[in-house]
Amino acid sequence: MSKNKMRLKGFGFTLREWHTDDAASLQQHADNPNIYSFLLDRFPHPYTMEAAIGWVNMMLDQNPQVNFVIDVDGKAVGVIGLEIREDVYRKTALLGYWISETLWGRGIMPQAIKLITAYAFENLGLIRIQAGVLSNNPRSMRVLEKAGFTMEGVLKNNIIKNGAVLDEHIYAVLKHF
Repeated sequence: MSKNKMRLKGFGFTLREWHTDDAASLQQHADNPNIYSFLLDRFPHPYTMEAAIGWVNMMLDQNPQVNFVIDVDGKAVGVIGLEIREDVYRKTALLGYWISETLWGRGIMPQAIKLITAYAFENLGLIRIQAGVLSNNPRSMRVLEKAGFTMEGVLKNNIIKNGAVLDEHIYAVLKHF
C-alpha cells in the first residue's frame, strides 16, 4: 500500500484518508434516518459504533484511494467515494456520498463531487462517473447538477426503499479528451 495518501482541499472542508479515530464522529453523523432514507440498504440503520468501526477498518488501506472522509474542523462529517466497476465497465465508477444533516445546504457537497471527479479522471484512468439518485431526493439531483453532472435518464420503478417503489435518476459526467 502506498503511504502517499490523497488529500483534496475544498473551501471549509478537506477530503482525506481514513483514520482509526474517525469512527466516533462517523457514527454520530451517519446515524440519521434522513441520511439512510436516500442511500442503498447496505448503509446500516441504525448506524452503530460497531458498523462505524467496521467501515473505518475496511477503508484504512485502500489502493488506490477511492473513498474519502469529508472532514470539517478535524471531524469526519460525511463520506464520498467511488465504486470502480469491472469488466466492460472498468473505466466507469459509481459515485456515492452523504454529509451530516447539520451541513446540508452549505455548498460543500458540489465542491466535494468536483474534487473527487477531477481526482478520478486525472489519477484513476476513468472516463465516466455515474450516480443513481432516488426519485424522492431532488436535493441530491441539484447537488449533482451544480457539480457538472447531467441527467441521462430515469429508470422507472427501479428501487424499493423503505417500502416505497421509486424511480432512479441516472446522472453522469464524462472525461473530456
